[in-house]
Amino acid sequence: MSPLLEADSLSVVFGGVPAVTDVSLRIESGESIALVGGSGAGKSTVARAIAGLVPATSGSIAFDGVDLVAAPRRTSRTVRRGMHLIFQDPYASLPPGMRVGDIVAEPMVIHRIGDKTSRRDAVLDALGSVRLTPAADFAGRYPHELSGGQRQRVAFARALVTHPRLLLADEPTSGLDASLRVEIVDLMSELARTQDLAVLHITHDLALAARSCDTLMVMQDGRVVETGSSTEVLTNPSHQYTAALVSAATGTH
Repeated sequence: MSPLLEADSLSVVFGGVPAVTDVSLRIESGESIALVGGSGAGKSTVARAIAGLVPATSGSIAFDGVDLVAAPRRTSRTVRRGMHLIFQDPYASLPPGMRVGDIVAEPMVIHRIGDKTSRRDAVLDALGSVRLTPAADFAGRYPHELSGGQRQRVAFARALVTHPRLLLADEPTSGLDASLRVEIVDLMSELARTQDLAVLHITHDLALAARSCDTLMVMQDGRVVETGSSTEVLTNPSHQYTAALVSAATGTH
């Protein structure tokens, strides 16, 4: 059986400058994988290429058995409805003039899913699933009335409302304090477990990645330099760059 997502020898070049080089990864349904690395490592570019926001220069991206690079544009757009990208900045990604209920419902409107009543029910269910309760109260609020952690929960609710099979979470805890980062990562793990979601977690925070993901893939300068289970990578890193990340995350030298 094919994995839910498989990228093979994925490369992305911007203006002649390689951003991602020969990256391959596989994610099964219900599996959580983290792409870890510093700024400029190419992590977010991988996620955006998978989501179709930037073109792949070479290689393949297959989702649910469909090669999204080779498929016609209409086909790839339809297939990509099964994935959702959560951006790192909940302050910028939520339209300030829209109420939370309308923000969460927007993907259903775009994809013409359901009617007004069924969308409202789905919105309330999604808000409840990310523990924004009472859901009806939060649905009537505006983003500026919410905390940073609550805004990111709204972003997760918007992602979940169309029942995707894959979440691409691009630094979902960026800008949050330490306790909220753990809270959001634990929520993501709970949602992955209870809703059988596959998750690709993009982060620079190795400790948080290990908390929520089965497998860690470490990127440096656009390439994957190490892949292994969270335990293996944290306890026995094989690459010098990974060892430096582990040292920074654990406070050891």
